[in-house]
Amino acid sequence: MSETAVKASGGALGAADPNRWKALAFIAIAQLMVVLDATIVNIALPSAQQDLGISDGNRQWVVTAYALAFGGLLLFGGRIADLWGRKRAFVVGLGGFAAASALGGAATNEAMMFGARALQGAFGALLAPAALSLLAVMFTDAKERAKAFGIYGAIAGGGGAVGLILGGFLTEYLDWRWTFFVNIPFAIVAALGAWYVIREPQGGRNRSTLDIPGVILSTLGLVSLVYGFTRAESEGWSDPTTIGMFVASGVLLLSFVIVESRVKAPLLPLRVVTERNRGGVYLSLGLAIIAMFGLFLFLTYYLQIVKGYSPVKTGFAFLPMIAGMITGSTQIGARLMTRVAPRLLMGPGFLVAAVGMLLLTQLEIGSSYAALLLPAMLLLGLGMGTAFMPAMSLATLGVKPQDAGVASAMVNTSQQVGGAIGTALLNTIAASATTSYIADHIAGASSRSQQQLVQAQGLVQGYTSAIWFAVGILAAAAVIAFTLVNAGRPGGTAVASSAEGAEEALPVPVVAH
Repeated sequence: MSETAVKASGGALGAADPNRWKALAFIAIAQLMVVLDATIVNIALPSAQQDLGISDGNRQWVVTAYALAFGGLLLFGGRIADLWGRKRAFVVGLGGFAAASALGGAATNEAMMFGARALQGAFGALLAPAALSLLAVMFTDAKERAKAFGIYGAIAGGGGAVGLILGGFLTEYLDWRWTFFVNIPFAIVAALGAWYVIREPQGGRNRSTLDIPGVILSTLGLVSLVYGFTRAESEGWSDPTTIGMFVASGVLLLSFVIVESRVKAPLLPLRVVTERNRGGVYLSLGLAIIAMFGLFLFLTYYLQIVKGYSPVKTGFAFLPMIAGMITGSTQIGARLMTRVAPRLLMGPGFLVAAVGMLLLTQLEIGSSYAALLLPAMLLLGLGMGTAFMPAMSLATLGVKPQDAGVASAMVNTSQQVGGAIGTALLNTIAASATTSYIADHIAGASSRSQQQLVQAQGLVQGYTSAIWFAVGILAAAAVIAFTLVNAGRPGGTAVASSAEGAEEALPVPVVAH
């Protein structure tokens, strides 16, 4: 980016921060901790349930309490980061997350566990947008920004699979409580490092008042939406409470949009989401996460229940996907991001992932890991890594510096809501396919071993039926990326981007994720 471009952007950022790469290391540690936590607890759940006497009916709240607090408070957390300053929000979020993790590890009953998980979610909602928006305002050179977002994108994508490995190790060889305690050293290192290394650019703070009606409506609307999908998974789509949650969510979120269009200092300025590039990113990213979350779930079940893998072996089976994501993010995405338009990375990336998903529709009880799962996971990882990286960066394209936190929160919100939808929707499709397969074939199974075989085939039939939907969802994400995202390559001319004038541009070069 030329000197004139920097000056034209208002000079608010001045020279590049000399500590920016050190800062990235601590931001990456924090991001890894938050992403790990989404999957690490799943592996430990059976042991924790037994120890704490949590009933089967309440078991889901260990995951749901975290998802509701995290998803519901993200926009609020993003705006707090804009108002307080991102560094302060980041450090407070880390401290709170560590304390909540200590509480979860020390839990003696289910209420203490659920409370700790909700607190983790709340502090995660403060921490995640602060981390992404710090990157957005600290990395001002197009090539450097590409590298920084490549690393961040690889962690955001691959951290969940690392959580499966770590969760398996800790649960199998230590104790389920360590899946909580392991967060504490991560948080301490990241908080101390951030406190001494991060220097926020001048002029990036938002000095406006907090939009309280917006906070209440968005939080309740998002909580209702996430809980509606979570409940649909366990109680069914026709359950009166499930329907009530969806209706309430629709009313609350519509009211939120109306309020935001009228108040002087909105929680979420509508220009953040109506700009076509950012809107395209939030939508395509949300769809991709729907497909990915369902897949993590089905492959974990397939490997453990059908194939009989241990938790640790299951975690290691996901390594090719992590390797693919890291390669896609840091080698393909970061190298090409400054040379081609973002949609030429995002669209093909989602399509490559869809091909990987398509391979998995061929799953059978006796499928070979090396012949089928390995190539499918590599393609999924490569595709997602390549697409995620420009999307993360494009999510903060053209926003005012003081709106960077809330724009970053929208990325996390699309991921959280996508995760809740993916788990519920694909699980429901899989369960109904499994039930109908078993009902059609169980009559012909006379011996116990034949019945077990029919049940296993039913499970695999359910997984592949849901994976077909995931293929379609990834193809839709690719179409949205190709059609809505029209920013030019960084350093080139951005194709016209909606109504935000030059005076509203974030003083960073036009880049994409």
